[in-house]
Amino acid sequence: MPEAAKNQKLRSVSRMKDIMTEYYIGAKTARETGKKVAWITSGGPVEPLLAMDVIPVYPENHGAMIGAAKMGADLCQTAESMGYPSDLCSYARADIGCAATSGGPIGGLPEPDMLVCCNNICGTVLKWYEIQARRFGVPLFVLDTPVCHRGFSPEAKGYVRSQIEDYIHFLESVLQRPFDLEKMRDVGRLSIEAQRLWQDVLLTLRHHPAPMSAFDAFFHLALIVTLRGTPIVIAYYQELLLELKERIAEGIGAVENERYRLLWDNLPVWYRTKWLSEKFASWNACLVADTYTSAWCSSLPYMDPDDFLGSMAEGYARIYLNLGIDAMADILMEMIDTYDVQGVVMHSNRSCKPYSFGQYDMASWIRQRRGIPVLLLDADMVDPRQFSEAQSEARIDAFMEMIVK
Repeated sequence: MPEAAKNQKLRSVSRMKDIMTEYYIGAKTARETGKKVAWITSGGPVEPLLAMDVIPVYPENHGAMIGAAKMGADLCQTAESMGYPSDLCSYARADIGCAATSGGPIGGLPEPDMLVCCNNICGTVLKWYEIQARRFGVPLFVLDTPVCHRGFSPEAKGYVRSQIEDYIHFLESVLQRPFDLEKMRDVGRLSIEAQRLWQDVLLTLRHHPAPMSAFDAFFHLALIVTLRGTPIVIAYYQELLLELKERIAEGIGAVENERYRLLWDNLPVWYRTKWLSEKFASWNACLVADTYTSAWCSSLPYMDPDDFLGSMAEGYARIYLNLGIDAMADILMEMIDTYDVQGVVMHSNRSCKPYSFGQYDMASWIRQRRGIPVLLLDADMVDPRQFSEAQSEARIDAFMEMIVK
């Protein structure tokens, strides 16, 4: 087996860290500056919050930080000691445990003035956000999006669109001022431009060798989640895109001697990203695409920069996790072709049921339709108690041996 490849670090990494540090400092000091804070689900419509000068904070993004900092087990156990079952999503458990103890890598999130929950990613967020709304005694808005199995009917569009209006009224009521439609238009255009830039960033990984890996994309995703709709995201992804194009021109790959190209499905295993990256690189294999980071530009076909509010209903309903399994499989097949993939790694994520249910069927379809091997890797995105390094290593080696043959 080849020696582990050297992953050349992107210059943009330090800039990303500075931006995120500044973002969290701004959120933690919001009350001192007279700003309001809203906790919002990762798939929720953040743009109206920005139009009203509210700082959005993402418990799921914080959960990823907790996982990466290897603090997930303790905080999940804290939630379990409060009566929450170990089968509950580890993002939810880590967030509940963190709120109760002001723990985590940044000493807990700033207390919210309101919560905004959209169930386009899962159903767990409904109860999770109800729990936190009661804990902090703040208002909660829930945006309900019906599952889009194959399409988006006029009735479904009208249903979600009416809730967008309710969302605006909710913000006006909580903030005691009229909604700023002009600023909303500006934020909407910036949001769409940021998503297009993020898509361009991910598409650079079509090149051989890929200038960065999916493990790098997991890191650089942070801005499109937390700050889309702001100018800083545009500037950052322009800078990152330029750097990636430079690497392509110079023939610099994320994995030295890249020979095999793989696709990752599901959320990262946050506390083992480095180990997994090095393990695949030791086989000269690069994860060049993933369904998780791609989800933050998958709504582009449905978004209208000239009518952002009008197109939000469809854009926020037709995201990857809110589709039927057939539609999800079609997206996977297209990604396999686009990125010239020779194998698929599916993280069978104990926490994220909507993401993991159906993976066995999709694995079978991939083998039948594309004739490439699929690895199902048992783990959890935040809770390391559900991960076995020995078992994972044995499965990866067996999987790569099938590809190398």
